[in-house]
Amino acid sequence: MKLGFVSAILPELNLDQVLAFAAAERFACVEAMCWPVGRAERKFAGITHIDVNGFTVGRADDVNALCDHHGVSLTALGYYPNPLDPDAKVSKAAVDHLKKVIKAAALIGLKHVNTFTGRDWTQSVDDNWPRFLKTWKPLIKFAEDHGIKIGIENCPMSFTKDEWPGGKNLFTTPVICGARSTTFHQTALA
Repeated sequence: MKLGFVSAILPELNLDQVLAFAAAERFACVEAMCWPVGRAERKFAGITHIDVNGFTVGRADDVNALCDHHGVSLTALGYYPNPLDPDAKVSKAAVDHLKKVIKAAALIGLKHVNTFTGRDWTQSVDDNWPRFLKTWKPLIKFAEDHGIKIGIENCPMSFTKDEWPGGKNLFTTPVICGARSTTFHQTALA
């Protein structure tokens, strides 16, 4: 088993420094954060250790060379937005950037991208389901077309007291994750 960490815990470091830290502390791997360059709206968000805008094979080679230099591998690229945000512009930006992360992961030679499913917190879990399918079926297909599997974190993303119990992420409990993901898997394959 390899021990690693999510690079979001080191927001002040660049990728080279993150990998050097990982090597010095004897970590074998890192999940690199790939938020759009800009200001963070919450803790651990907005961190960019790999900028996927305009990502090329040459930049992928540079990332792989850094990993080889430090003897630390990347396990996945990470980007944890809310693709189901009730604001259509925010949702579209999240989906569009997630596709860039997927493409970059494939260029690097990775097999995984980790993220949130998101949620429209103004609606119930059941009312989110149709939009979830409309948003995520094409994203999963896009990922599969690029040889990438999507890992979903089940964090409720509850940052203020008024967000409990729903938060801003649909997949937050074993019941939702298990029952709904089974239904999603069956629906996605149909």
